[in-house]
Amino acid sequence: MKRMAVVLAAGQGKRMKSKLYKVLHPVCGKPMVGHVLDTVKATGCERSIVIVGHGAEAVQAYLGEKAEYVLQEVQLGTGHAVKQAKDLLGKEEGTTIVICGDTPLVTKETLEGLMALHEQRKAAATVLTAVMEHPAGYGRIICGEDGGVLKIVEQKDCTAEEDAICEINTGTYCFNNSQLFAALDKVTNSNNQQEYYLTDVIGILKTQGDIVLGYQAKDPAESIGVNDRLALSEAEGHMRQRINRQHMLNGVTIIDPTATYIGADVVIGADTILYPGTLLKGNTVIGDNCEIGPASEIEDCQVLDGAVIKHSVLSQAQVGARTTVGPFAYLRPGAVLGDEVKIGDFVEIKNATIGDGSKVSHLSYIGDASVGRNVNVGCGAITVNYDGYNKARTEIQDDAFIGSNVNLIAPVTVGKGAFVVAGSTITRSVSENDLAIARVRQENKPGYAEKIRSRAKAKKNQSSPS
Repeated sequence: MKRMAVVLAAGQGKRMKSKLYKVLHPVCGKPMVGHVLDTVKATGCERSIVIVGHGAEAVQAYLGEKAEYVLQEVQLGTGHAVKQAKDLLGKEEGTTIVICGDTPLVTKETLEGLMALHEQRKAAATVLTAVMEHPAGYGRIICGEDGGVLKIVEQKDCTAEEDAICEINTGTYCFNNSQLFAALDKVTNSNNQQEYYLTDVIGILKTQGDIVLGYQAKDPAESIGVNDRLALSEAEGHMRQRINRQHMLNGVTIIDPTATYIGADVVIGADTILYPGTLLKGNTVIGDNCEIGPASEIEDCQVLDGAVIKHSVLSQAQVGARTTVGPFAYLRPGAVLGDEVKIGDFVEIKNATIGDGSKVSHLSYIGDASVGRNVNVGCGAITVNYDGYNKARTEIQDDAFIGSNVNLIAPVTVGKGAFVVAGSTITRSVSENDLAIARVRQENKPGYAEKIRSRAKAKKNQSSPS
């Protein structure tokens, strides 16, 4: 049976008090609508229609070709929103999920269970429900003796008996597609808000004698719809716990899950250890047997097996197998480290490749450079890559030795096996196996230090107020 999805993402989200469109607010690094769309696609939905309105261009720019789009120019309720998809889905046969774009915690397993029940029982509609200890604000599910759903009653319309019911409507539904759009044609806006409600479809189908079921989510947190920053924080907390738990079950050691942040799309290999204060974001991939942290932030990076990263920040970088980074290193976009490389404290790498076995141990900047294998870069060495207008590259070939406090003025090449003496400023290329020294000859002036101090003291006394 064909499966489809309609994702409601047209509301403005005024309670977020934000210039960012509501469904684009991230939960664990991924916009809410991205979570929802990825989940419905994972259930096998062949077509996904996103109903956009406020911020339509921004939503479409983010989702791209992952969905089809329909514009709801004027927001006249959830029923009106779904009806906008009629031109695209009205003639289809199959099962359609209707879900809100601000419900990022709904899981694939729950939606699959919802659709399986719906299709097995040949229902016209199946409502995803949840049992909440404090259901205030949610519509209540009123069930018949056969367990089917009789109706959904909004909080403001509940009797005292209905108000005591703890099973609520999550706002996610499964429909027989043709019956959905036929019923939508019968929905009116005869209510105080003068809006067309999707919940009215349930009543219409029930009146017709069609089967309407409820499917209860195991975790009530899946029902959270994010309408303000408090709910966003709550969703973030639940998602973090879910992500961390799954990684731990997959063989990752997380020393303190409450102090570890892992984005929704991060991949981590078995036997890797994450220490407190670790933030893994974006499309980061961490290999097996790595040690990450404490206090490290890694975004959109690839880290191969056995690497160790401590107290460091990495962005759009690649780290080779058994390479060590940190403490207090900064790998910027375009940094590519080979295997068994050592990047030490207060080292910054930008748009540069570092070959296998090379070392940049401390207090250095390597930018716009190609560093070969088994190169030693001494303390305080710098590639001088920018003249205020243009970037130029430095090449350091295999087995070269760069002494401490060396300035390499790009463009320049240091040949294979060459030796650059400490304190040199290199402006011309160094050939293979040559030694380069470029520093002013030292001159000592006996007793001159005291003369310098006397001048400095006199100058200070002249400038001091009387």
